[in-house]
Amino acid sequence: MESLTLSTDTITAQATAPGRGGVGIVRVSGPKAKAIAEALVPSELTPRLATYTPFVDANKSVIDQGIALFFKGPNSFTGEDVLELQGHGGQVVMDMLIDAVLATGHARLASPGEFSEQAFLNDKLDLAQAEAIADLIDASSKQAARSALRSLQGEFSTQIQTLSDQIVHLRMYVEAAIDFPEEEIDFLSDGKISGDLSTIMQSLTKVRDQAKQGTLLREGMQVVIAGRPNAGKSSLLNALAGRDSAIVTDIAGTTRDVLKEHIHIDGMPVHIIDTAGLRESPDKVEQIGIERAWQAINEADHVLFVVDSTATSVIDPYEIWPEFMARLPQGIPVTVVRNKADLSTLSIGQSSVNTQQGDISVINLSAKEGSGVDTLKAHLAKTMGFDTTTEGQFIARRRHIDALDQAYSYVSTGEQQLHDAMAGELLAEELRLAHQALCEITGEFTPDDLLGKIFSSFCIGK
Repeated sequence: MESLTLSTDTITAQATAPGRGGVGIVRVSGPKAKAIAEALVPSELTPRLATYTPFVDANKSVIDQGIALFFKGPNSFTGEDVLELQGHGGQVVMDMLIDAVLATGHARLASPGEFSEQAFLNDKLDLAQAEAIADLIDASSKQAARSALRSLQGEFSTQIQTLSDQIVHLRMYVEAAIDFPEEEIDFLSDGKISGDLSTIMQSLTKVRDQAKQGTLLREGMQVVIAGRPNAGKSSLLNALAGRDSAIVTDIAGTTRDVLKEHIHIDGMPVHIIDTAGLRESPDKVEQIGIERAWQAINEADHVLFVVDSTATSVIDPYEIWPEFMARLPQGIPVTVVRNKADLSTLSIGQSSVNTQQGDISVINLSAKEGSGVDTLKAHLAKTMGFDTTTEGQFIARRRHIDALDQAYSYVSTGEQQLHDAMAGELLAEELRLAHQALCEITGEFTPDDLLGKIFSSFCIGK
């Protein structure tokens, strides 16, 4: 991919969602925005002042009438001259306005995310803030929207900048001690460097924990419901979803494909996947469903192993179905769900069982009656480490977690180099790499191919 550089083109796109609406907005950004305004708007526009006016085409025929806003760069979202035409929200009207803009010969259609990309390149916002725009638009809960807004307002970026400053200052101190040995600074006896390293690592851990919460708000967790046929898996899906999403019968093998439902637990999105009953089957269609079930299990964050409590009193999943447990991906969390408690007179609630692989949680419930479902939801949120409080929370992405992990690893390695080998030069290099990892979050040292991928996922008008 070509290097991302500040474009001199003037771009245009519809900024509101396609389709019908009360108001539709066409946005123009670039050095020719003023000329386009003069061509389409008969009225004189004062920067940052809304003007009610007709919008005309090249023949001076009125297309629509509405509000025109002109922002003189750098005092705009993109940092360039920006024109916004706010008209009636019919799609035909929006298309006619865009055609009129293009007919001036001064602009081209914007690519996805190009307005935000220009804002980033013009230093109007950093990469984490730019990503927060898309996350705010895509937010699936109130908590996610509030957290995305905090990131857009710079809360996450401020914490990253503070960490970066701490690392840079420590690196300067280390390099000064290396360059001026006559000062006889003893790295170990001085105590400052060890203390600063400890503080930085604690701060990195705190920010990473917050970022992980933000990632959960954005991406959620994928939970697969698995087990033998007729254990009540589809009933559990319906109980968690709060509606009849899956067909439920007493016939084993009713569910033959993967069914998906999306719910929220205290604001955290949870993607629940119901799978075909796992068994040997001569039915080719059912075989395909079983294969897809294992694919879903291999990609899951958590597996709910549903057991018909009327069929067995055994709790240990390794005794109930050792072949199933042996085939699960290594390290995947499993919860045993003992269903049909209304028929087996089980006590509703949560417990645990000690197995050959350690303790595993057990939930007794009745999917049919809904008893114990709230206990299961709370358990899922807890296993993912989700904190229901959103005070000071910001949205985050998987790449942010990876960058913070890299930074921590570099600082930790540097600390080891200092203590084991008194190698100040190696510590300075590890601090440089840690700083670079953090700068990838805000976009200071982010590869162009990653930038292109990030912005291409945005809406056209953003």
